[in-house]
Amino acid sequence: MNTEWRDFLEQQGAQIESEQVTGFDNGGDISTLAEKTIIADLSHFSLIKVSGEEAMDFLQNQFSNDIKDVTEQQSQLSAYCSPKGRILASFRIFKQADDYYLELSADLLEPTLKRLRMFVMRSKVVLDDVSNDWARIGLAGQQAESLLQPHFSTIPAEPHQSVSEKGASLIRLAGDIPRFEIHGMPSTLITIWSDLQSQAQTAGRAVWDWFDIKAGIPVINAKTVEAFVPQMVNFSTIGGVSFTKGCYPGQEVVARMHYLGKLKRRMYLAHVESDSPPDAGMELYTQTDADGEPQSCGKIVQAQPSPAGGFDLLAVLQIAHATNPIQLGETGPEITISDDPYPVSNEA
Repeated sequence: MNTEWRDFLEQQGAQIESEQVTGFDNGGDISTLAEKTIIADLSHFSLIKVSGEEAMDFLQNQFSNDIKDVTEQQSQLSAYCSPKGRILASFRIFKQADDYYLELSADLLEPTLKRLRMFVMRSKVVLDDVSNDWARIGLAGQQAESLLQPHFSTIPAEPHQSVSEKGASLIRLAGDIPRFEIHGMPSTLITIWSDLQSQAQTAGRAVWDWFDIKAGIPVINAKTVEAFVPQMVNFSTIGGVSFTKGCYPGQEVVARMHYLGKLKRRMYLAHVESDSPPDAGMELYTQTDADGEPQSCGKIVQAQPSPAGGFDLLAVLQIAHATNPIQLGETGPEITISDDPYPVSNEA
C-alpha cells in the first residue's frame, strides 16, 4: 500500500491489517451498510501495468478474453488459465492511454507476475507491479452516480464501461446496485475520497466483497487457484471468455467444453447460517447414496457476512446435485441456494 495513501486512510480511522482495510473506527458492518452508499479502499486487489508496443498481442496470447475489446472506454473481465484450462488468476483489465492494467487478488500478484514474465521473452512488453504507486477505491449505492458527477465529466452508463480523466480511471461494475471503481494516483484519490466520505459511509473489505458476491462476480484467490475452469464460475455468462479469439493457455479445454461438452458444474449464489465463517476453497457435500455417506459436490468461491445474519456465498456445485441438501464440509450446516443474480444457462 502506498505510504501517502496509507497515512491518509489511517487519518480517516481506517483499521489496516496485512495492507488491507478491514474497517473504520466510525464505520459499520454489512448489517448497517447494505442499504447505504458506501466508499471502500480496494487495496486487497493488486495492479499490474503492461506496457510496450506489443502489449496487446502479448495479453491476447495469454488470457481468455479478447484484449482487442479493451479501450479507455471499455474494461473487461478475463482469466489466466493453466494448460488444463484451470483458472490461475481472474482479472479486471482496463486501459489508460497505451498501457493496460490488470487488477487481481493481491495474494496472487507474485506468482502471476512471475509466470507472465516467463513468456515475455523477446516481446516488446514490460510488466510492472504498480500496486503501491496507485490507489484504488470503490463506491456503491443508489447515490454513487450523483456523487461522482463533480469529479468526472462523463459517468459510465453500462457495466464494464470506463472513463479516463486527469490520470484516473472510473469503471462501472455489474450488479443491481450501482457500483464503481476508481484507479489513480494517491493524491487524486485523496481529493475524491475526501469529498465522497462526507456523503458516503466508509466500509472495509468484507462489505465490498459482499457486493461482489451479490452481483455474482467471482474473484479467484490463492485458495481457489486451479480449482475451476472459466465456465464453472460463470465467466462465459458474465463476459469473461471469448470463443472467437485466437489461442491462449487452456483454450482447447475451454473451447471443447463449450462446443462439445455439457456443463456439469456452475456457480450459484447461496446462503448459510453458520457459527464460523465459510472460507474460499471449502468443500461442500451432499448425500448421494443409500448409506447416507456424504459425497463432495462442490467448492466455495468466496463468502462474506450477510446483512440478515449468517453468510452469503458463491459456490461452484455439480448441477445434478444442486437441488439436493448441500452442507458445509461433511458435517456442517446446510446451505440454501438463492436466485441467480443474472440469467444462467447450464450449457457450456
